[in-house]
Amino acid sequence: MADPARASRLAARIKVIVAEALRTRVKDDRAERITITDARVTNDLQHATVYYTVLAEDDDAKAEGAQLLEVNRGALRHELGRQLSIRLTPTLEFVADEIPESAAHLEDLLRKAREQDERVKNLRGNADPVSDNAYRSQGETGS
Repeated sequence: MADPARASRLAARIKVIVAEALRTRVKDDRAERITITDARVTNDLQHATVYYTVLAEDDDAKAEGAQLLEVNRGALRHELGRQLSIRLTPTLEFVADEIPESAAHLEDLLRKAREQDERVKNLRGNADPVSDNAYRSQGETGS
């Protein structure tokens, strides 16, 4: 087992190497739309999970980005082995990062909440107050 701090440093280095290898080694225009967002390495330094996003709106482009990474997995791992000075090159697993979609959904929910708050504010501004004694029972006196 390696030190967790070492695994964290290695993950940061893998993120940079994979991003640069996508730009330089992969000869495909679709690779320019792929952004590496994070990398995580197991404590034994055997497996690396690389998180990515595809900067496209349609699902076809996102599927093409995932396929491009899978096709070039060997070349990217070869580049890792060439640039890292560790005994074993970790295997690569690519996972689509859902954070941008989650953030967009959260922003949409916040926008709807702000609109609803504005509607309530407008309704409250046009409302007439209820008389003071409307909520008192008949036996109570105003003290």
